[in-house]
Order: sequence, then C-alpha cells, then structure tokens
Amino acid sequence: MSDTIGTVRLDAADDIELADRMKSGREQMISELRKLIVGQEEVIDQVLLSLFVGGNSLLMGVPGLAKTLLIHTVSQVLDLNFSRIQFTPDLMPSDITGTDIIQEDPETGRREMVFAPGPVFSNIVLADEINRTPPKTQAALLEAMQEHRVTVQGRTFVLEEPFYVFATQNPIELEGTYPLPEAQLDRFMFEIVIEHLSEDEEMEVVRSTTGIQDPEFSHAVTGPDLLAFQRLVRRVPVSEAVLEYAVKLVRTSRPSPNGDTPEFVQKWVSYGASVRAAQYLVLGAKARALTQGRYHVSYDDIRHLAHPVLRHRILTNFHAESEGRSSGEVIDRLLEHVAPPSSGM
Repeated sequence: MSDTIGTVRLDAADDIELADRMKSGREQMISELRKLIVGQEEVIDQVLLSLFVGGNSLLMGVPGLAKTLLIHTVSQVLDLNFSRIQFTPDLMPSDITGTDIIQEDPETGRREMVFAPGPVFSNIVLADEINRTPPKTQAALLEAMQEHRVTVQGRTFVLEEPFYVFATQNPIELEGTYPLPEAQLDRFMFEIVIEHLSEDEEMEVVRSTTGIQDPEFSHAVTGPDLLAFQRLVRRVPVSEAVLEYAVKLVRTSRPSPNGDTPEFVQKWVSYGASVRAAQYLVLGAKARALTQGRYHVSYDDIRHLAHPVLRHRILTNFHAESEGRSSGEVIDRLLEHVAPPSSGM
C-alpha cells in the first residue's frame, strides 16, 4: 500500500480503527433498520453508501414501498434532524428555504424582520414526490444539494453538517408532474429503484405493521461519525487502471458526432453521463470497499454501482423508446462492451 500522504494506510492505526468502525457501524445500522424495514437489502446498501460518501439520492418506486419510512428510520437510527417536504404544484421556493417575517420585540414593541428557517435547515431532508412541483421550486434545492448552503434575500446561510437530500418519485403517475431537468438529476449520486417485496417479505410487513410498533433505536453511528467516514472514503487509494475503467464507462455512454462510440449508444442514447458520474462511481466504490473490509477499489466495485449511478444520467431517445429499450439495458451493454484494463485489479 502506498505511503502517499492523504491515503488510507494499512500501517496507520487511526485509519484502520476508523475503517473498522465504519464497517461495524454499517452492520449495526442495518440491524437497527431491520426493526422496521423488511427486505430491500440492495436499497439499504445504496442509501448507506450515499451517507458514507456524502451524496444525495433519488428513490424511485410506486406508492406503499416504504420510501418515506426508510429515510425517516435512517434519521432516527443516526439521531439526526429530519424534515419531510411534500412537493405540490403550489409549493414556493420560500416554503423550502425559509423567509423573512415581521416579529415584534415584546419588551420594546419594536418590529423588525427576522429570518424564519425553512425545512431545508435539517440534517436529512426528504423531498417527497419532487417532480410534482414546478422547476422554479425544484431549483430551490440545487444550491443546498451542491453547496450545503442557501441564499435568501441576498444573505447566505450555511446548513448544518451532515446534510443530505433524499428525493422520491412515483414512476407510474406522470399526470401533473414536472420532470426534473438533467442538471438537477445529475446532482443525485444514485437513482435507487425500490421494487415490490417477495411474498414472504410482504407477509412479514403485513404481520408487523398491523400490530403495535414502538422500537427503540441505539445510535451506533452519529453525525460526526458520518463526517469522519466521508473524509476517510476520499482518502482510499484507487489504481490508475480502475480510474481509467470508470472514466471509460462514462465516456462510452455519450454519443459521438464522429460515430466512434458503440452502435447501440449512437442508436439509443440522446445524452450520456457527465464527469460527475465517474466521480460518484469512484467515490461509491471507495465506500463499498471500506464497508467490505478492503483498502483498495476493484473493478467489481465500479461494475456493482454502474446501474444506480448511470441510469438517471443516460437519456435515451425515441429509437430506444420505440424498441422498448431502457437506460438499464444501455448500461448492461456498456458493461459488456467496456473491458477493464488488463493491468488493473
């Protein structure tokens, strides 16, 4: 392992201890989440990777799949402040960020403008059905997601760390919705797809939720722990070959005016993934490696996260739609087409 300053070193006791705490903390968090959440192993894994990296994620699923319950339970397990914003067509940007209100001093009777923080001033923000509000209001989250701050009336307010936005969308109810612009979609680390449970798991949900539920959670991981984990993740070394593989996957997803990309990309894709996709592939892969007790990133880490990182960033065209091809199929083809460099891990 390299001795380069700023990377995780096998001979650095503090790094090893923190990495072990991150791995055990993840296992304890899953154990706590299981007090309310049934199944959805892959979904939980991707939510936790978002937390460890410091990214925001978009949850896609039909109603009744416990999207809100999952994120609220995560905030309880972490003992972090949680706020839920129900996005509706009449929601205004100030309903998210907050606004100035007139307040009277009870002693002097003097009135002055005081800033009343909105629900975005929380550690974990759930933007429920984010595509049900107009783009102007959707954009109110952009600065918070990217910069962890909001600007109101020319004044900038820094948000408390850690800060995450988890947004939900219902993929089957499109009437009266406002599709998220690509620029905003690109700011979500993952698109986490939540499917229906198996019959046995659904039986367990009905059994547990029709009785009394009042779980108590232990807080094995705290907000400061998450911030330490995020810094540790960024220090995990990545070989040039693995970096090259992540970047090549992303670059190959983009149609080329010269036609030097694969035929299926030229035929089915209008716009491919941005460089932010490669960044999140690598960051997610670093976090995944640490949670599995490894201090290096493998090709398998990159491949494992290709779908949640790329599927909302690859915009298919009318040819793909007419042939019933999805972005998921494009990603499958990319993984078949782009071979890892032979010198990598």
